Amino acid sequence: MGRWRLGGLIALAIVLCGCVLLGLVLGSRPLPLGDVLAALLGKDVGDATIIVLDQRLPRTVLGVVVGAALGVGGAVAQGITRNPLADPALLGVSAGAALALVIGSFAFGIVTLTAQIPVASLGAALTGCLVLGLGTHGRAAMTPTGLALVGLALSAMIVSVISTLVLLDAQTLDEYRYWLVGALAGKGFPTVTVVAPVVAVGLVFAVLTVRGLDALALGDDVARGLGLRLRWTRSLAGLAVVVLTGTAVAATGPIAFVGLVVPHAARALTGPRHGWLLPYAAVLGGALLVLADSVGRVIALPNEVQVGVITALVGAPLVLVVLRHARVTELTT
Repeated sequence: MGRWRLGGLIALAIVLCGCVLLGLVLGSRPLPLGDVLAALLGKDVGDATIIVLDQRLPRTVLGVVVGAALGVGGAVAQGITRNPLADPALLGVSAGAALALVIGSFAFGIVTLTAQIPVASLGAALTGCLVLGLGTHGRAAMTPTGLALVGLALSAMIVSVISTLVLLDAQTLDEYRYWLVGALAGKGFPTVTVVAPVVAVGLVFAVLTVRGLDALALGDDVARGLGLRLRWTRSLAGLAVVVLTGTAVAATGPIAFVGLVVPHAARALTGPRHGWLLPYAAVLGGALLVLADSVGRVIALPNEVQVGVITALVGAPLVLVVLRHARVTELTT
């Protein structure tokens, strides 16, 4: 079974490489694969070299990094809550990161990516803790559906605050309007060099919680019986979700449904063991985001549809499938 999963992971890695090449070939000006490979090897092929190395390669690499962050972040969020609907967006984490960025821009003039990443992570952390607190405590802990509803309700409140702030300042509105869609376009290697190390740290945090997440899947009582420190495991796993999601949102804007759909697809291939689930989610997330970005470049030529729109169009129907087939209890009164 382990060899089968390893073979599947290698096959997915090959698919990811294919998606990367597709992302370098497709665009408003399609390039021959030979020119793309020549440019990657350092050969001068005229304008194709500039297009590949300066424009398409940075956004494609960023797509891989952000897709992996969202895929793993969603898998960890589902693991710590034992909730098939858990997702950084549905839990309000993305909205919290967005609010923090808007406040940072509106009140403190924070517009550089290096400063936005810790600000977004702080907003994601505060919102995630609030949603989990409201959704898991009280007279009765809420069902998975109820937890998602708390996240959606809090997200709606946050969006109303964001709307008020951006309407008060034209510059913040201009920045937020472009950022809101979720886009890889216009990102260069400076963005990648800032985002990739932080995502790597988040991935390390996630890997350190693998055994704990497997134990949590058996229930809190069983996990305690196995000697698991629940608070430490949930804190470290939550930190992983915050770092991964906050960084991704700061870099590209809120890209919906990747963190919800990718873990389900990975789990269907690997089963519930997080030791395999997380790498599968990382590769699938990167491949999905790069593929969505490639599709967005060509479906409305000569214009471009941003990747956040494509993932929403694809992800919304898949969420309905998840809601139909996942074993989720109804919210009780």
